[in-house]
Amino acid sequence: MAFQLSPGVNVTEKDVTLIVPAVATTPGAIVAPFQWGPADEPTLVTSEADLAQKFSGPLSSTAGGTDIDYAPFWFTAANFLSYGNNLTVIRSLADGEYFTAVNSAAVDSDGMGIPVTENLDGTWAGIFNDKSYEEYTKVDGQTFCAKYTGKLGNSLKVVIIDNGYDPTDTDYLNEFDSVPDTSLYVRDKTGTASGRKDEIHVLIIDKLGDFSGTVGTVLEKFLFVSKAPDARTAGGVNNYYVNVINNNSRYVRWLGHPTASGGTFEWGESAQNIGANDSYATLTGGIEEYDLEGGSLGSGLSTDAELPQFYTKHFGDSETSDVSLLIAGPVSAATASQIVQIAETRKDCIAFISPKPASASVSSMDLDDITAYKTSLNYSSSYGVMDSGYKLQYDRYNDIFRYVPLCGDIAGCCVTTDLNRDPWFSPAGFDRGRIKNVVRLAFNPNKTERDELYRRGINPVVSFEGEGTVLYGDKTLLDRPSAFDRINVRRLFIVLEKAIATASKFLLFEFNDEFTRAQFRNLVEPYLRDVQGRRGITDFRVVCDETNNTPQVIDSNSFVGDIYIKPARSINFIQLNFIATPTGVSFEEVQGA
Repeated sequence: MAFQLSPGVNVTEKDVTLIVPAVATTPGAIVAPFQWGPADEPTLVTSEADLAQKFSGPLSSTAGGTDIDYAPFWFTAANFLSYGNNLTVIRSLADGEYFTAVNSAAVDSDGMGIPVTENLDGTWAGIFNDKSYEEYTKVDGQTFCAKYTGKLGNSLKVVIIDNGYDPTDTDYLNEFDSVPDTSLYVRDKTGTASGRKDEIHVLIIDKLGDFSGTVGTVLEKFLFVSKAPDARTAGGVNNYYVNVINNNSRYVRWLGHPTASGGTFEWGESAQNIGANDSYATLTGGIEEYDLEGGSLGSGLSTDAELPQFYTKHFGDSETSDVSLLIAGPVSAATASQIVQIAETRKDCIAFISPKPASASVSSMDLDDITAYKTSLNYSSSYGVMDSGYKLQYDRYNDIFRYVPLCGDIAGCCVTTDLNRDPWFSPAGFDRGRIKNVVRLAFNPNKTERDELYRRGINPVVSFEGEGTVLYGDKTLLDRPSAFDRINVRRLFIVLEKAIATASKFLLFEFNDEFTRAQFRNLVEPYLRDVQGRRGITDFRVVCDETNNTPQVIDSNSFVGDIYIKPARSINFIQLNFIATPTGVSFEEVQGA
């Protein structure tokens, strides 16, 4: 304890109740070339509806003016979310798109040269931190722009309804109960119920139908918002139309006030000192409509070869991103290999890949296409898992059937396993390996084909008559015979290593003596006994004493803990022997014969 300079009682407490914490095992991650949404920015998605809201739906290949069909990526993400609720999505951009892609905008037919990740406070995020606002073009008189870059924003229209709107014009009258007038906030300032005209309605319209599928759909409504920056709702929330739109709209950003006339107060002028005879300027005719135009993807959607750089940037460091399941989507073997390498470098997650034929169409893929893809991977790792292809599923957004890679579902089976059992259970089989939303498989391997796939480390996905579609293998991409050639063993060690390493950080800078070593053993052994009781391991031993913490180790300021694990093994092969015995012979006589 600390020395005291005068008499007294000094009370301290020490916490030696360290435990091994639980670690997350279900977070997934995917990089996808979506047409809409926050670009080059990790975005948490919790459901298919949330995915559609943040990145739009799986639009047809012509929606937004692009000829690239990204729907298989979209459904890969959506399929994973049908099993779990924790997926980080990165919208990827083509090389050069950052400075050539523009937001759709009103007034300027060439669109806005605004970066895709402008923060609400006016600063730039991501790669734009080294750029100033003045380096981007902004045309005077612009009022609104699309929230994100790309041609999809050209489908948007912004409508402002002001006090002078004619109620007999039924174009938008059904969207609100009454014409805007004076807010409660301004009424309290002047004591007058009307005439100050600070309220407006703002409608966001899908003029082309690219977002909703129906021309003219009202996507968002911001009713009875105020022209005054200091305005508040009855609940005390800021009601300034600029802040309401910028903070809440999923489709547009405010750029400048529209042209209004009359009144003694301009839009954006505080109502703090407004008088009984004052009013805000109003729009001519009480309505203004702004068609957003000029949006562009610049260099286009990111190519297959450009995807790994986004995986590396956002998921390459285990200290800055907590993910357990990297989902590749429909990518080439070269790209898949790089994604698996990222997982192996992190050593705390697994990459899931599906074969993408180099030439043949997905619908006609066969055993040769799949094994050729595996050969092209040219990468042996226990941190990668490969399935046998694609499934046909119904696309309710476009009323068509489309083929989607199974890697999102296989990662989803791991989520199901984690939620219902533990990560060290196999995700395969009729209990935990059932695949959802399957019309049919692009390739449904028979027994001979399954044997060939499994020999090569490819996990067959099989549709059995009357029994559904299941993941029918649990191998990793490790080529050599090892306990780590099974998914459940690799995931077991990921959990153990991650949890124990996290707990062990609290021993840093302590003394390497018997007290600390005993503390380590008391930390790890109860945790492993718990895992053993939950059938994850069959036996273990923790060695942390003077035998492995020698004087040389201590003098080098190091600490060694050896943890021996006997992992539980999943059953892959069942042999059933039926033996006919004579009536007069006891079973004991023939047992073992």
